[in-house]
Amino acid sequence: MIRRLFALLGPEHRGELRRLLGWLVAAAALQGVAFVLLVPILRALLGDDPDSVWPWVIALAGVTLGYGVAHQIGLLASANAGAGLSRTVHHRIGTKVAALPLGWFSADRTAAVNQLATRDVMDVMGVFAHLLRPLLTGFVTPAVVVALMYAFDWRLALAATLTIPVLAVVYRWASRLSRAADVASDEAQVSAGARILEFARAQRVLRVFGRGPAGSAARMLDDALVRQREAGYRQLSRAVPGLIGFAVAVQAAFTVLIVVGTDLALGGSLDAPTLLALLVLAARFVEPLTEAAVLGTEVQKADRAVARIEHLLAVPQLPEPAAPRHPTSTTIEFDSVVFSYPPALVHPPAPVEGSPADVEAGRRVLSGVSARLPAGTTTALVGPSGAGKTTVTRLIARFFDVDSGAVRIGGVDVRQIATDELMSLVSVVFQHVYLFEGTIEDNIRVGRPDATDADVRAAARLARVEEIADRLPDGWNTRVGEGGSTLSGGERQRVSIARAILKNAPIVLLDEATSALDPENEQAVTEALSALRAGRTVLVIAHRLGTVTQADQILVLDQGVIAEAGTHAQLIGAGGRYAAFWKRRRAAAGWRIAPVGVTPDPTATLARLPRASTP
Repeated sequence: MIRRLFALLGPEHRGELRRLLGWLVAAAALQGVAFVLLVPILRALLGDDPDSVWPWVIALAGVTLGYGVAHQIGLLASANAGAGLSRTVHHRIGTKVAALPLGWFSADRTAAVNQLATRDVMDVMGVFAHLLRPLLTGFVTPAVVVALMYAFDWRLALAATLTIPVLAVVYRWASRLSRAADVASDEAQVSAGARILEFARAQRVLRVFGRGPAGSAARMLDDALVRQREAGYRQLSRAVPGLIGFAVAVQAAFTVLIVVGTDLALGGSLDAPTLLALLVLAARFVEPLTEAAVLGTEVQKADRAVARIEHLLAVPQLPEPAAPRHPTSTTIEFDSVVFSYPPALVHPPAPVEGSPADVEAGRRVLSGVSARLPAGTTTALVGPSGAGKTTVTRLIARFFDVDSGAVRIGGVDVRQIATDELMSLVSVVFQHVYLFEGTIEDNIRVGRPDATDADVRAAARLARVEEIADRLPDGWNTRVGEGGSTLSGGERQRVSIARAILKNAPIVLLDEATSALDPENEQAVTEALSALRAGRTVLVIAHRLGTVTQADQILVLDQGVIAEAGTHAQLIGAGGRYAAFWKRRRAAAGWRIAPVGVTPDPTATLARLPRASTP
């Protein structure tokens, strides 16, 4: 694992780590020498000339002083290395996350990155701060003890040497026993944590639908907690035999040394003072081994953390062009685009169109899409759910790269545009808005951090955010909470649009920005979108009739291809898929829910639904 840590930290830290290892090894070796010096000291004290002990005592004092210096420097170096590792790994994770394809991100992956940046980095940091010193002591000190034991009695030293391979085999066996159970326990803990957060966040929905403490969500949480408990039991049941087995092996090694030493003493080839001194040394030999075995579980935990960090750092990035090109206009072209979500990028499933099973299987989403969105025009994209509408917007912003064909902006393939420049060309207003913990003004300023206060207020005024700030107690300084929880859905959407207006990108992608809004917020958001669309190339995914009819052109996406294209009048006259879509939407616009006891209007499409059964 030390080699993997060296690779994780990079060449700039190798000198520091080598010095750290040098001091820790020196301290462990000096500790072994100090133990060995007990042999001549005890032999002198118990022999015929006690005064001969003083040179050995002076030597022990010098070695102890050296050990104290090396130990102190090693401790400080360990703490500094742990802090440096934390900074370096956090920086590498942040740099990697910032370079990953936007399509890689999902709720599950965000939670995994959070675990990496908190628990896993702390586990790896603990290797230098807490584990490395006792581990090196557990192996270096016994090795020094055995090596120097040959200077006093080669037979007892040989007996100690022969026990080392046996102890190594037992240690590896104990480690294998607990490794699989540790992995299962980690997975159960992550699952239980996710269920707890899910249960807490969904309380309003669960209670409204009567799914309280006895509902299915609570049972899912309870099942996850039960699995975590069972995984913990399995971890203990598998790990404990290994720990006991290694402890027994260590004691057996010590017993072998006692038996061999006693036999030598009874045979007259080893005097009693030397035997006593060597048995004390044998005890010093086995003690660090026992301590190192206890730390084995923590080492494995850190090793798994390193593996998870390495896995994230190995996720492939979208390639940057060697010689970036610059678009000369904002005309968008799709040229025979074929695309499937790669299974490797969506496990756990990312929030993409189509069912997770379809996505994981690599289902083809687009099967040869060709279209042209002229600069400065608005294009509406319509089609059934799962047709690939959101995928089209994501390919323009290069969340992913196409399987074949090309997506071009101003005649330049988006793969030949530098990522920073591409992001500066595009603003995306998502259906589900996420606001950062901070004030309303902070969230708008994300669109252009160097904007002046006047620019921020102008964008807010166009998006009708001013009226939101005016009615809140702290005005512009009102904190929106995590994810914008203190604002309504429509208010969050207006803040998001203000952010996009402030960015002032020439291409705007709107993904059903007015869906599921009440009439008042829909009107406000629609007016804000009108301000955002002015003079820009716009692609809007929408099912609202007004938004669709105002578009310069309409693309009908069905089964991964552009089935129809044209203006509203042209497509209605053609009598194809769009005409059927228009007819259904017009019919749905008159839907009403009939009150209980009132005969539904025969022209209504939606009748009273049966009462749901109590869970």
